[in-house]
Amino acid sequence: MTASQLNRPAPVVTHLHPQVWSKVNRLLVRKAIAEFAHEQVFTPRLISSASRAGWSRYLLEADTPECRYSFEARTMALRHWHVDPATIERQVQGQAQPELDALTFINDFKRQLHIPADKLPVYLDEISSTLYGAAYKHKRPAMSSAALADADYQDLESGMIEGHPGFVANNGRLGFSASDYHMYAPETGSRFAIVWLAVHRDNAHFAAIPGLDHDTLTRQELGNAVVDGYRRTLAERGLPADQYLFMPAHPWQWFNKLSVMFAADIANQKIIALGTSADEYVAQQSVRTYFNVSQPGKCYVKTSLSVLNMGFMRGLSPYYMAGTPAINAYLHELVSSDPVLQAYGFSILREVASVGYRNRYYEAALETDSPYKKMLSALWRESPIPRLRSGERLMTMAALLHVDPQGDALLPELIRRSALPPVVWLRQYLKAFLQPLVHCFYAHHLVFMPHGENLILVLEGHVPTRVIMKDIAEESAILDKDARMPEGLERLAVDVPEDFKILGIFIDVFDGVFRHMSQILDENHCMAEQAFWRTVAESVIEYQRSHPELQHRFDRYDFFAPNFMHSCLNRLQLKNNLQMVDLADPAGSLIMADPLDNPVAPFAPKRSKGHAINDMEQVGNA
Repeated sequence: MTASQLNRPAPVVTHLHPQVWSKVNRLLVRKAIAEFAHEQVFTPRLISSASRAGWSRYLLEADTPECRYSFEARTMALRHWHVDPATIERQVQGQAQPELDALTFINDFKRQLHIPADKLPVYLDEISSTLYGAAYKHKRPAMSSAALADADYQDLESGMIEGHPGFVANNGRLGFSASDYHMYAPETGSRFAIVWLAVHRDNAHFAAIPGLDHDTLTRQELGNAVVDGYRRTLAERGLPADQYLFMPAHPWQWFNKLSVMFAADIANQKIIALGTSADEYVAQQSVRTYFNVSQPGKCYVKTSLSVLNMGFMRGLSPYYMAGTPAINAYLHELVSSDPVLQAYGFSILREVASVGYRNRYYEAALETDSPYKKMLSALWRESPIPRLRSGERLMTMAALLHVDPQGDALLPELIRRSALPPVVWLRQYLKAFLQPLVHCFYAHHLVFMPHGENLILVLEGHVPTRVIMKDIAEESAILDKDARMPEGLERLAVDVPEDFKILGIFIDVFDGVFRHMSQILDENHCMAEQAFWRTVAESVIEYQRSHPELQHRFDRYDFFAPNFMHSCLNRLQLKNNLQMVDLADPAGSLIMADPLDNPVAPFAPKRSKGHAINDMEQVGNA
C-alpha cells in the first residue's frame, strides 16, 4: 500500500470484508474456547457424543442471561481442546444466532473471565485489534503452506498468521493507527527506514561485547560517509560530537512519543534528530525487532516501541540495556565452550551492543518500574544470515504451527517434502531443538524462552538440523541464586522455587509448542498423539543415557514426573493486561491452574534404587 493510499480513509480498511470478518471471528471464538478451557477459566460440560470417533459435543453457559455456546471437540494431552470451529453455535433464548462475534463472546463471559472493570475496555480493544490484523492476514494474497515450504526467510516471517498460539488477544499493538498497521505490522512485510538520533552521554549509556566500540559499530551499520556526515551535523550546530552517541529509533516512536515527551531534551540539544536510514528494514514477529532487508548480513535492530501488546508496553529498559551485551557475551562463551552444545550445532544470536537513554523528569517522578522509563533504548543483534552454510536455509520455528488461510498446515508439508517417515523427521527436530535445551537446563541451570518466535530453525532439505536461539538478555536465566557470576551480571542468576525450575521446559516447550504440534500431526494423519509423546520421551531418554554424570540432576528435576504445575498466560493477561508480570518478581506473579498430567510420564524408563535404567527398547515398544 502506497503512502498516498495510507492517507486516504478507505484503503486502510478494505480487508474488513463481511465474509472475512465472519471467518476470523469464528476462528478467534474457537481459540478463546480452547485456550480458556485449557486454563480452566471455564469448564465446558459434556452433553453428548459426536458422530466422529473421539469427538463429543460440549456446552458452555454464558453470563449473558439465557445464552449458551455449544460445540464439538476432542480433548487431548495437556488438557488441550481441539475444537471444530464449524460446529460452534451461540444460542440466545433457545434460538441459534446467525454469526459468531469474538467481542460479544468476551462480553458474554466477562464475569467468568474475571476481567477487572477498568481493564475490560482495553481487553476489548486488543480483541478488536487482533481481529483487524487477522482479517488482513486472511484477505491478502497469502502464500500457501506448500509455497512457504520453500520460501525465503523473510517471506516466512511475514507469512505467519496466528501469532502466539496460546494468547487469545495476541495482536493488540494498541497505539498503532490503521495506517501505522499497514506500515509497520510484521505480516504486511512493509519496508521502512529507521530514525537515527544523536543522544548526549549525560543521559545515555553505550555498552558492547568485548572488542566492539560505538564508533566501530555505527560505521559497520551506517558506513563511514554517513557517520562522518552525522558528526559534521553536530559540529555545524556547535556541538562536540564526542559527547554524543548515535542510536536508532522506530519512526512511530519518534513521531508519536519521543518528539513530544522528550521535548525538553530536544530543545536543550540532548537529543538531535539526524535523519533516517538508507537501509530498509522489515518488522519481525516481535514487532519491535527489525531485519535489514537492504543488507541482510547486518545486525537486527531492536528498539523501544510504546505500543501495548500481550500484557506489556513494549519498551526497553535503559538499565537492562546497560548489562545486555555482557550477558550475551557470557552466555555465548558458555554455549560455545560446551562440546555437547557444539555437537548439536546449538548457538545464540548475540545482542552485541546497546544504547539506553534516561528521561530525568520521569525518573524523578516515578519511584517504581514504569513504561515511561523505557521509551528510548535500542540494541543490535547479530544476523543469522552469515552463519548459513551451503545448502542451508532459515525458518522461524513458529512456522511449525502455521496453518494457511485455506486450512493447510505447513508442518505436514515439510515432512512430506523431506521424504522421511514422520517419526524420523520428528526425532531429528527433537535432537536439534529439545535435546540442547534439556542439556542447558541440566548441565548449566540455564533456561531460555524457547517459544516459536524466539527460535530460528536451520533446515537442510526440509529437515531441521540445528537451531539458533535469540532474544537472549531479557528472556534467559540461570536458575541458581548461588551461581558465581561476573560483576554486573548478577541479574542473570535468579532465585525461583525448586519445583518451578523445570517449568521452563514443561510450560514453554510442552504446553507452548508441543501440544499444538501434536494436534497438527494427529489431525493430518502424520502421527498419532501417543506416538508423538513417546518420541519426545525417547529423545530425552537418549540424551540422559549419554550423560550419566548428570544423573543426580535428572533425579532432582524429574522429566518424567507424573504431573507438573500449569502456569497460565491468558489468566495473567485477563487479570492485568497493562502489565501481566512484576518483572522484579516474575515467579511470584504466576497464576496456576490445576496441575497437568505429564504426557511423557507413561514412557518413563524403569527405575532401580532411585536411578533410571536406560531401557530404550521398553520405551520404544510402549
